[in-house]
Amino acid sequence: MATFKKHIHAMTAYKPPLDGRDPQRHTLLDFNERTIPVSQPVIDALVEYVQSGRLQMYPAYGDIDQLIADYCGVKAEQVMITNGSDQGIDLIIRSSCEAGDQAIIPSPSFAMYHQCAKIENLDIIEPTYTREEGFPLQGVLEAISPKTRVICIANPNNPSGTSLSREAIAQILTAAPHATVLIDECYFEYSGLTVCDWVDQYPNLVITRTFSKTWGVPALRIGLVISCKANIQALLNVRGPYDINQLAIVGIRAALANPEYTQQYVREVMTQSKPMLEAFLASADIPFWPSDANYIWCFPKAHERINQALIAAGILVRPKADANGDIGLRVTLGTLEQTQVLISVMQQALTESEG
Repeated sequence: MATFKKHIHAMTAYKPPLDGRDPQRHTLLDFNERTIPVSQPVIDALVEYVQSGRLQMYPAYGDIDQLIADYCGVKAEQVMITNGSDQGIDLIIRSSCEAGDQAIIPSPSFAMYHQCAKIENLDIIEPTYTREEGFPLQGVLEAISPKTRVICIANPNNPSGTSLSREAIAQILTAAPHATVLIDECYFEYSGLTVCDWVDQYPNLVITRTFSKTWGVPALRIGLVISCKANIQALLNVRGPYDINQLAIVGIRAALANPEYTQQYVREVMTQSKPMLEAFLASADIPFWPSDANYIWCFPKAHERINQALIAAGILVRPKADANGDIGLRVTLGTLEQTQVLISVMQQALTESEG
């Protein structure tokens, strides 16, 4: 006889298509990861720690909160590290809601918001993003009710890359003072968009970030939550004392101490690769969503042919359906050289489909 909650059995697991991905054989443009390895100082720090005979010890985090807070421009008491931003999202929703409460999740968006909301058996309302209008601000404001307990907003959004202005975020925070407003700044380094400076002004504001995307260590699983001191203290009551592994701490210390490698990569992606791919898509008359992140969601008519051609060339992208069920290709932006190869393969596939 099952002893778990009935609605848990009725759910389906979130299973990203990760099998078979190999950076030695593929150019990985499918998960919005950084497309080049970490810097040598990060590798050296990890190797040194593994060889130091300390793996048998529990993690000790030291001043990592202060180092991350300095990077984010907030106070150490306003930061909590997490096991990837996924854990932060889970803790925030669990701590904010009870079964039957309402969650507003503009969609399509990151699947973990829905997964965590379903685990808590929440009533999910999904105002819809559109390519023409972008973020459904009016739909979100109209959906807010006394039952609303959490509003999840990715800024920029995944998969569309759509951003939301500070003014719009302020409207939502003000309209729902009784609800946690989760602003996911997962792609902050690419977009430059943040409301971290508001955490003392809005007690219902909670921000998540990650070191998986820009900093290139998704395998180590480290993210963070930024909020006012009282919220961080409450969330620490829920997070376990050893939830973040020591190698993640070692790697991020080294990365933050040597930021130039990552900063140079971000510049190449956003000032060279992104404009190049956008120009190609426009010239090929391929619709795409305006993006403030390191990926573009495009909708070529020959999406299946293009995807198969890319796979044959060892390039992986992510097919994603929009709210109407139309399939697009979410393409992570990599180095200039990688983008040039990507465009060449796409162009050849387009030429063949037209012939």
